[in-house]
Formats: sequence, C-alpha cells, structure tokens
Amino acid sequence: METSLYQISLRTTVTSGSGSRSLLPATVHGLGGRRAVLFTDKGLTKAGITEKITELFHTMPMGVQLVGVFDDIEQDAKASIINKAVRYYKECSGDSLIALGGGSVLDTVKGIKWMLSKGLTDIRKGLLGNVIEMWPRAQYIPIPHVAIPTTAGTGAEVSPIAVIFHDEAKVKMNIINPFVNADIALLDADLTLGLPRSITAFTGFDALTHAIEGYFSPQSNPVADAFSLQSARMIAENLPRVVSNGQDLAARANMLVASSMAISTFSLTLNAIPVHNMAHAFGAKFGIPHGLANAVLLPYVMRALPDFYKPRIHGFAEALGLKEASTDSGECLEQVVQQLEALRAEVGLPSTFSDFEMAQEVLRNMVEFVHADPSGVVFRLPDAVIQHVTRQVAAAPAAVGR
Repeated sequence: METSLYQISLRTTVTSGSGSRSLLPATVHGLGGRRAVLFTDKGLTKAGITEKITELFHTMPMGVQLVGVFDDIEQDAKASIINKAVRYYKECSGDSLIALGGGSVLDTVKGIKWMLSKGLTDIRKGLLGNVIEMWPRAQYIPIPHVAIPTTAGTGAEVSPIAVIFHDEAKVKMNIINPFVNADIALLDADLTLGLPRSITAFTGFDALTHAIEGYFSPQSNPVADAFSLQSARMIAENLPRVVSNGQDLAARANMLVASSMAISTFSLTLNAIPVHNMAHAFGAKFGIPHGLANAVLLPYVMRALPDFYKPRIHGFAEALGLKEASTDSGECLEQVVQQLEALRAEVGLPSTFSDFEMAQEVLRNMVEFVHADPSGVVFRLPDAVIQHVTRQVAAAPAAVGR
C-alpha cells in the first residue's frame, strides 16, 4: 500500500483475562486515586454486575474508597445525564473515575472527564459541533480513569472519541481528544456472560463496522490495517459462537479483544465513515441502538457506494474468510456483502428497521439529518445514496430487495 504521513497513538493500557476486574482497586490506587466514583446503568445494577465491582472495595480496598455509585446513565451518552453525573461526582468529592458498562456508559464517563477538565457546568456549552483537540493543544487530563466494558462492540474503553447526544439539538456530536480515553481498561469476559443474545449480536456488528470503516478509510495505514483485518477475522469466527452459546468464555474474551482492536483502527484512520454517518442520524431520530443501526445499514451502504469499497475489497474478503472470491472487484464486493448479510442473519439480526416506529415526515428529511450529523463532514454522502438506503432500511423485510 502507499503510505504518507500518519501518526499512531494507542494510549490505554489493556489488561485482558477472566477475573481481571479483581485488579480494579489496586489499579485505581496505582493511578493515584483514593476516592473513586463508579458510573454504570440500572440494567447492570439489576443484573448484579455493579455489586461484583462494589464488593471489591470491601474485600480488597487497597487504600481506595468507593465514595459513590451513579447508575442513572441511559442509552446514548446524553448531555443532560453527563451534567447530572458531574454534579454527583463533585458532591462525592471524587478524585477518580470508574466506567462499568457498554458504549453509552463508557462515552458518558469520557464526557464527564472532558467536562471536568474544561471546568464546564453544562457540557452543551462546549459542544458546538465536533470538538477536535489534538496534541499539543490537548494535554493529559490528570484524573485517574479505569474502564471495564460489559459489551464487546464499541471499544469505547480505549478510543479517544466520545460520541455525545446533544439532547437539545437532537444530534450526536463527537469529542475527539487523545486523553479522554481510560488510562487502563480491564477486559473481563466474566462480566459479559449474561449479555442477552440480541445485544451480543448487534454490539458485535458494531465492532465489525469499526473494523470495516477503518480498513476502507482513505487514511488507512499498515498498523491500522493489522488491527482491522485481525479484528474482522476474530469477529467472523467468534460472534456466531457467543450468540449461540453465551457461556462460551473463550469466545467472549476474543470478542472483547477484537472490539478494542476494531475501535483502535477506526480511531487511527478516522476520516470517511459513511455507515456511522447514517447510523448516527437514524439512531438520534428513531432511538435505534447504535450497534443495531450499524448492523442493518452496513450491507446497504456498501452496495450503494461500490467505488468507495472496490479498491481494497480483496484484502478484506480474505480476512472475512471468503472462499473462492472473484478476481473482479465488483463481483468480490457483492460476495462480501452477501457474506455480511449471511452473518447478520445467522446471529438473528433484522435486515430493516421495520420494528421501529418511523414517521414518514422524518424519513422524508433523512438527507438533511444525515448531512447535519458531524460524522459526515469529511465524506459527504450523495443525496441519492441516502434516499436509496433509507427506502431500503425503512421497508418491511419482505419488501427489501437488491
């Protein structure tokens, strides 16, 4: 491949292994934290996962006190919730952050960290579209921060990107800063064993979409390619296993690692991300979980933009395990898309958004909403492509065709 100037930054230290959560108190202590606040969601609290973390500070505190648990985080990292969480953190006199959960929780805590570093009382005052802060403008944020993902999809525990839902503007915005991600991530597959089948499936497709968008990015480079292709291989091999048997600990662990690798390639090559561009818009307007939005949109977007994907399609076909791929790039692209559709069906995910209530007046304005999403600034999707994909994903399954 041809390469030009690029930069590699992989800041988060990752510890992967069953039971690695037991290292949490010592990890916080090693980072200089003494008064930790745990951020999570009520689903994990009801499932008993939160208690598995809080009990660590009773049995092996290592000089760290857990001074508060905030579990009011909801789907999407909502700006209003981040404001509330920052107030709670200050009331607790916290000095360190623990994020336990999926992408919404992990991004919420990154938003908290960024907001604290800026001294803001309302994060929305700092969100005027995408916020892009690179070194040396961006400096290390000296707040100990540990992330424990409970889904294998977003990889938000290691990414320097926080996707924040501005709940007044009704738009998802990105904070990109090389220091908002966790100092240390603990990948403990034990905490993912109870994840429902559907969430396991669509979070896995979220990770796969990260790998794909990283690989086909105009900013791709050899290091990012290594992460893209290996994570895609691991997801193709392990996602059907974890969906069919949620207690497959080895496959769960592989998916956590693949998720972290996939978001790393996505972050290293961030440029044209047409699937995420559309997924953000559909998610914001119809409340569709991000991973599910990516899973449904991915094949349609790839078919609708053949010239974008064809130049590198053969390398990805090999990683996906496609046997006897055509030497013709157009035919190979179709084979890859069909393979992705087959994988989606195998893990029980839908091919359209027909299960969601989608107002026609909103659908008619999807071109405007997709263009308004900050993810589309670098690569503007053609209006005709947005309209075509929208018709397909909004149709009843039986009506969708190629």
